[in-house]
Amino acid sequence: MIHIRLLRLCIAAALSFGSVAAHAAAPMVKTQAPGYYRMMLGDFEITALSDGTVMLPVNQLLSNTTPARVDRALARAGLRSPLETSVNAYLINTGDKLVLVDAGAAGLFGPTLGKLADNLRAAGYQPEQVDEIYLTHMHPDHVGGLTVNGRMAFPNAIVRAARAEADYWLSNANLARAKKDDKSSFEGAMASLHPYIEAQRFRPFDGRTPLAAGISALPRPGHTAGHTTYLVESSGHSLVLWGDLVHVGAVQFDSPAVTIAYDGNTRIAATQRKLAYADAATHGYLVAGAHLSFPGIGRLRANGRGYIWMPVEYAIPK
Repeated sequence: MIHIRLLRLCIAAALSFGSVAAHAAAPMVKTQAPGYYRMMLGDFEITALSDGTVMLPVNQLLSNTTPARVDRALARAGLRSPLETSVNAYLINTGDKLVLVDAGAAGLFGPTLGKLADNLRAAGYQPEQVDEIYLTHMHPDHVGGLTVNGRMAFPNAIVRAARAEADYWLSNANLARAKKDDKSSFEGAMASLHPYIEAQRFRPFDGRTPLAAGISALPRPGHTAGHTTYLVESSGHSLVLWGDLVHVGAVQFDSPAVTIAYDGNTRIAATQRKLAYADAATHGYLVAGAHLSFPGIGRLRANGRGYIWMPVEYAIPK
């Protein structure tokens, strides 16, 4: 009789525990894994770093097309506007230098960005280890992360950008002439570069030029006055960091003539994009885009008048 009572008590306790467990499920964490992706390019280590994502009404921002065409192109890829758009930067370890290409937005482009520094640390590096920073251009989502509370976020780094880019965005005269909605971009660039300029750690360059062993600047103006891509080469392997040559892959790979409101000169931007696409498809090298879905690295294959994007597969660096 005692055993039967004990058995009943055990069953009741078990049922009670199961009921409590079912109602006390762990809350959803709702965070992603650390935002970095690592690969080897010859003897160089490439680490893509996510600064976060931002929702963009791309069917209203893209030009030389119509909202309806944009919506149809997005739908074919299972997407819709507003589009969750990646903001990517790239870290290159040559073995001799640690080079960061673009620095993310920090607080200049809304609360969903500004994650680059945390992801840099998660990837195994510290901001103090970065030797040089190459800017594709000086829009807020590429320069904001240069500073923290007005101080250099990368205290040992030299910052480099095209002289045409610096002359445009760091000009008080251009700031004074800018439209009201554009003034914040000038102010953001000036504030972000200021501590590096004061410390004599900003060094602009002109045209196509080598910057470090295996890394060269390739001018691709149009999106901005001095927009620059960067060619990275090691042991017969090549990667071109495109910056903002493309914003919406689901639309602009199939239709390279489509531009975006952020382009300073849409005609030149479209021409440069077509040239860059054709070269990448012809030679088969890797490319990386600052706003392609993270990690934003892949290859292009020609497909009639457009192109097919072939993203890299996940792999453990050898």
